[in-house]
Amino acid sequence: MEAPVETPDRLEGDKAQRILAAMRNSVATRGAAASTFDHVAREAGVSRGLLHYYFGSKERLLVEVCRGDCERQIARLEERLAPAASVDAIVAALVHGLEEFLSDDPGTQAVIYELLSASRHSEEIRQELAQLYRRWRAHLADALRAKQDEGVVQLQADPEAVASVLFALADGIGIQVASEPDWDSRPTFDVGIGVARRLLGSP
Repeated sequence: MEAPVETPDRLEGDKAQRILAAMRNSVATRGAAASTFDHVAREAGVSRGLLHYYFGSKERLLVEVCRGDCERQIARLEERLAPAASVDAIVAALVHGLEEFLSDDPGTQAVIYELLSASRHSEEIRQELAQLYRRWRAHLADALRAKQDEGVVQLQADPEAVASVLFALADGIGIQVASEPDWDSRPTFDVGIGVARRLLGSP
């Protein structure tokens, strides 16, 4: 069945949101490969055909789960950065966001990592994932640019480049923590914080 063109109204409905939540939970517990439409439909309390109607394919459903999580993370980041009036406050907001991501529902992490793996074999997923990362970088870059205009920071490179490096630090630490939960990551966090301060213009 050909999936309809997605619209915000379509995906804001109760059934669509239940499907997205069920997919996130399923990926967290059994992985993307084992998260079949049958599993997700049963856990969401809807028919398998409804998953096809809303999303068309499992790949598209994964993308939509990641997209929704991305929007929520962007909103949280903007809320934290808005009142930040110093480099230390900005760094604290970024660290808090990473710590929340690592300790939050594991479904969010699992979906992102599963998409990264799936993107090696799907051009559609690769393009969608690239677009999501562009949005993350652009929003953080815009926030840093605004803070520079306010005189709060003195960025040591282009805002997009600084945002990209900050996300690279977060991604790298996140993957290591996910692969070894008992690892003492605090020294690495401290080094990352020092790098972030330098990028933002703090001595």
